[in-house]
Amino acid sequence: MNDMRIAERTVGTNAAKISARGVQVYYGETHALKDVDVDILDRTVTAFIGPSGCGKSTFLRCLNRMNDTVAIARVEGTILLDGQDIYDKRIDPVQLRAKVGMVFQKPNPFPKSIYDNVAYGPKIHGLTRNKGELDEIVESSLRKAALWNEVKGRLNDPGTGLSGGQQQRLCIARAVATSPEVLLMDEPCSALDPIATAQVEELIDELRENYAVVIVTHSMQQAARVSQRTAFFHLGNLVEYGETGQIFTNPKDTRTESYITGRIG
Repeated sequence: MNDMRIAERTVGTNAAKISARGVQVYYGETHALKDVDVDILDRTVTAFIGPSGCGKSTFLRCLNRMNDTVAIARVEGTILLDGQDIYDKRIDPVQLRAKVGMVFQKPNPFPKSIYDNVAYGPKIHGLTRNKGELDEIVESSLRKAALWNEVKGRLNDPGTGLSGGQQQRLCIARAVATSPEVLLMDEPCSALDPIATAQVEELIDELRENYAVVIVTHSMQQAARVSQRTAFFHLGNLVEYGETGQIFTNPKDTRTESYITGRIG
C-alpha cells in the first residue's frame, strides 16, 4: 500500500453538515448497524470503507432515509442535517432527498431523453418558473457533471444510449439538478471501466467545492485518492474515523490496520 496516492488534505474547517449520534439499524431481528457516532463535514469528501456486509451502505442509506423504503428496516438514534433531525415526523422524505442527492452503484438513467433526465427533479420540485430557467439548470447541471460538451448536441437522445461512464455522470447531473447540499454515492464506479472511473473520481474532487460528498467504496485506493476523511466499518460497527492520511498510514485500531494491510476483508 506504500504506493497509494493520498488525496490532498485540504479539509474545510466548516462545522458538521451531518451529525449522527447513537444510530442503530435493524433489519427484522438482524442488528445491522450498532451505535454509530459521526460528524460529516461540508465541502469534504468522506469515504466509507470496510468489508462487504459491514454496514457502510446501510449507514449511507440512513442519511437520506432510503431505509424507509425497506419494510423490515428500523432506524434508531439521531441524524441531524444542519442541526435539523431528518427523522422528525414533520420532515418530508421526498424533500429531504432533493437536499441529499444519491448516485447508485449501477448507472440508472430514466428511460427518457438526456434533457428530461436532468429536468425531472427541478420539474417535480417546482424549482423553475419557465422553460428558460429549466434550460439553464439542465446546462449547468450537465456542466457540473463534466458532460455538457459531450451531449449538448443531442439532448433529445435517450439517456440510456450513453456509455456506462456517461450514464453515471448523467445520474450525477440529475442528482445535482435539485440544488442538493449533500451528495451520497454508493460505489459509483464499481460498474465502470478504469477510464470512466478516473473521470468520475476527478468529478468527485470538483464537486466537493460545493457539496458535502459521501462515497461508499470497496476500493481502498479510491478512498485514498478522492477523500479527505475516511470511516472504517466492520461487522456493523464504525471502528475508526479520521483524516484519510491518518487512517491509511497510522490507524489507531488494530482492526483498521488489519483491513488496510489485507489481513481481514
